[in-house]
Amino acid sequence: MPLTRYCVAILYFSTCMIATSQIDQTHKIIPESIEKEVLAALSYYPELKDTPIEFKFKDNIRKSTMQAQPTFGSIFRAKEKRQYIILMSRKIQIEDEHFTMKDIPSEVLIGWLGHELGHVMDYRDRTGVGMIIFGIKYLFSGAHIKEVERAADTYAINHGMGEYILKTKNFILDNASFSERYKAKLRKLYMSPEEVMHLIEEKQ
Repeated sequence: MPLTRYCVAILYFSTCMIATSQIDQTHKIIPESIEKEVLAALSYYPELKDTPIEFKFKDNIRKSTMQAQPTFGSIFRAKEKRQYIILMSRKIQIEDEHFTMKDIPSEVLIGWLGHELGHVMDYRDRTGVGMIIFGIKYLFSGAHIKEVERAADTYAINHGMGEYILKTKNFILDNASFSERYKAKLRKLYMSPEEVMHLIEEKQ
């Protein structure tokens, strides 16, 4: 990651840092091992500066690598008081391939986090009841999953993270270890690299 971007990320949190290694827990809780990547991704989302978000590792996330959601106790709070958690799998299995967060290139991880923060942006204007309906539809509707995942990518791209999103997609789609069947599923539900590049060009 360019030094200037990391400096911007640090300055971004200058008002909510108690010390160099301790983030103000009323706003963000970040594992030290991925602090650089999280701060980099957050620097593209100034709207989330005062939004409480916990980034938390979990041993296993069913059918997912990362998952953004409101905390259970805050779903029905006023939108501006809602809290969020982004769960991240400690061990990532894609078909027969196994990864840990340490195996993922920094820029790919930033893109992954940027996508999840796009979900948080999508959630911000939804009511508590709306979030419940949203969750149910996500479980049972492939069309809804496609709409939601493309929306998260769009938020990230519109916030200047297009190149990171592109690197994240290519990390999987260019990996010869993953089957074409798996890649076809991703292309069906998620924005393609070509679509990402088109949106990037539109933003320039």
